Amino acid sequence: MASEKILQQKQQYVEDLAKKLENAAGGVIVDYKGITVAEDTALRKALREAGVDYFVVKNTLLRRAAEKAGITGIEDHLEGTTAIAIHESDIISAPKILFKQSEDSGERFNIKIGFIGKEAISVAEVEEYAKLPSKEVLVSKLLFMLQSPMQRLAIAASEIAKKKEGEEVA
Repeated sequence: MASEKILQQKQQYVEDLAKKLENAAGGVIVDYKGITVAEDTALRKALREAGVDYFVVKNTLLRRAAEKAGITGIEDHLEGTTAIAIHESDIISAPKILFKQSEDSGERFNIKIGFIGKEAISVAEVEEYAKLPSKEVLVSKLLFMLQSPMQRLAIAASEIAKKKEGEEVA
């Protein structure tokens, strides 16, 4: 039987993890079994640089923390080796990096499930998020779309002015 001290440590861990999950915009749960130390080190570095919190977690503790945080639909996927990647404000970074790792590793690294807010999302939905362009690309596309009509108007006004100048000279 576990000692009182160990039980308190586990309860505190569940409380801390539940707070992280509550504050997360989204996350991805993976099965990391089979990746090499070098792959794991590179993966952790990429996630850290993107501001993603990534760590290995026991399934029972994650199940309890998710329940406490109100996240539903992930319970059935908490088997085997489990790691979780969460971000407080970005729902794209973790899926993007982990999906790339999944593709590069083949069967040795698998995405189990993801979540956005309090809702579970399927592996296919995680893949869709992973394939979205980055925030910077989306902002630049938006700016281009907003700028395009103004450029066309300026060009049209310039051409009209040139045409009027040509008519005045003749």
